[in-house]
Amino acid sequence: MSVSAVRIRDLRKGFGAVEAVAGVDLDIGDGEFFSMLGPSGSGKTTVLRLIAGFERPTAGTVELAGRDVTSLPPFERDVNTVFQDYALFPHLDVLRNVEYGLKVRRVPRAERRARAREALRGVRLEGMEARRPAELSGGQRQRVALARALVNEPRVLLLDEPLGALDLRLREEMQAELKAIQRRAGITFVFVTHDQEEALTLSDRVAVMDRGRIEQVGTPAQLYERPATAFVAGFVGTSNRVGDVRVRPEKLQVDGLDGVGTERGPGQGDRHALGTVADLVYAGALTRVHVDLESGERVVALRQNLAASDDMPHRPGDRVRVRWHSAHEFRVADAGRGDAAEAAPAS
Repeated sequence: MSVSAVRIRDLRKGFGAVEAVAGVDLDIGDGEFFSMLGPSGSGKTTVLRLIAGFERPTAGTVELAGRDVTSLPPFERDVNTVFQDYALFPHLDVLRNVEYGLKVRRVPRAERRARAREALRGVRLEGMEARRPAELSGGQRQRVALARALVNEPRVLLLDEPLGALDLRLREEMQAELKAIQRRAGITFVFVTHDQEEALTLSDRVAVMDRGRIEQVGTPAQLYERPATAFVAGFVGTSNRVGDVRVRPEKLQVDGLDGVGTERGPGQGDRHALGTVADLVYAGALTRVHVDLESGERVVALRQNLAASDDMPHRPGDRVRVRWHSAHEFRVADAGRGDAAEAAPAS
């Protein structure tokens, strides 16, 4: 049986009367890109800080590669951490920023220079060695921070929302870059984010957290297609409640009762409900079709904008049939709790 890169058992952390981490058990595999996803206050960053050694647990244990490090300080743990603000030294050039950790460990100058240059090649920043952080873009500074962490060859790299300060376009570019870096380095990444799309895009597995506890651990597909709780169903994407089941918006088909707007032939979709179009929300590649069902529930369906935006087959007030396949239905636990937590489809 292989040893986990990170193994946590009954981990707890209290701050006064607040239990920020409330009994977390977790195994993270060697070489895995693992994300902890949740809203602010869910405990994900506290778990990361407990793994790093920046916080001491109230109870429980933290093991790294089979070694109990619960009581060890950060510098005695085989981990490095990358923060959202990068924490680069503004007075040092890129090369000296990257080799700083090696210098502290008294690695000979020639070796640390060679290793720093290799780390910069690994994040595609060769030729930038002499620049100062102020002369770099946000994405370049983020890659310098990664190189500085990777040059120490840690067993585990901890990343605390490292893309949070980037604009949307650069953030999306860096998501792909970050995954490529992790594959090249071959080490375990533990990534904290509140962005569900980011977690699904990057991760081999994801732990969804809420109120100090893990709601579900699984692959991105498992979390999205088969959420275990109402909180997961609402936080990882959005879902519609139809009677006692839930269906994702992209799984719904909206047809006019007169056949207008029908994209699939008769018999495609073995479930249906009648309703009235309440609103249409244009979102570029997609339009969100809000439908009030006769049952009193409102659902949202996604329709691809394959035609011109002014050529929608439905209008508010139209009577429609909403169809879906039973194979796309799912049920979740603790539905009462999840009603408040479930995210409404964005408008």
